[in-house]
Amino acid sequence: MSEIMIRTAAPDDAASICRISCEDPGYACDEAFVRERLAGLDHEREEVFIAETDGDCVGYVHAEIFRTLYMEDMMNYLGVAVSSRFRRKGVGRAIIAAAEEWALDKGIHSVRLDSGEKRTGAHKFYETLGYKNDKMQKHFIKDLQSK
Repeated sequence: MSEIMIRTAAPDDAASICRISCEDPGYACDEAFVRERLAGLDHEREEVFIAETDGDCVGYVHAEIFRTLYMEDMMNYLGVAVSSRFRRKGVGRAIIAAAEEWALDKGIHSVRLDSGEKRTGAHKFYETLGYKNDKMQKHFIKDLQSK
């Protein structure tokens, strides 16, 4: 594997982000939707970093500033994914480092991260980077269009 290059995402990365998102996390992904979201990023409060090697996008992280009324601002990961072919090669570590540096540049000093219960490999990875699990919680969703 060649050197890992980290850069900010552009709308043309939509197809790669969809491919990676469908691979392991199993997210349903629409390329046009992702392209629109990338074009409309609010760079003051969110950023997407791409890991690229040999001209191929092999991972990404989507980070945002998480603001509440009761604590200092934090960085929140909205998505972290690395192509299964490139795991354990430093890609995840590189994109997480880029997001953490972005947060520090924004004056943010802590990170919030949610990871699905069954993603035990990801949990171990985050722990090797110094992340600690501070609580277990349920995730609730409500469709406001259905009655």
